[in-house]
Amino acid sequence: MRTPGMKIAAVIAAAFFLGACASQDEQAEESTQDVNQAVRDFVDLRELEELDELRSGTNDSWQQLDDRFIIYSGRRETYLVEFGRRCYELNDNTRITPDKRWDSNTVHARFDTIRGCRIAKIYGLDEAEVAELENIGEAPGSRN
Repeated sequence: MRTPGMKIAAVIAAAFFLGACASQDEQAEESTQDVNQAVRDFVDLRELEELDELRSGTNDSWQQLDDRFIIYSGRRETYLVEFGRRCYELNDNTRITPDKRWDSNTVHARFDTIRGCRIAKIYGLDEAEVAELENIGEAPGSRN
């Protein structure tokens, strides 16, 4: 038999757990916004050159920075790709496949998509810029 005190304790415990879950979502959202802003600041600070297209191949790979940015590694070049919206399709960890529309070996900004997400901008990257972008959002010394 439950007493009124047990019911109150159960309600308080449920409220506590729901509050904890909600705060984790807010923290994850803030973290995503921080990475997004850091990447945008990086693009502005480095004055990255915006490209109209990138060359794609069968062995291309990618690394997700957040829901709007990926580092796309082609056969010879590496690019920063920005999507026009948050691309949740990247979160299922499957192989990236550009949806090629114009040319079988070229992906165009503003026209083509990757995993159904429209590519807004493409920036060319050098090795130093790739290394710096891979560390965005991490505390200094966190990879020791």
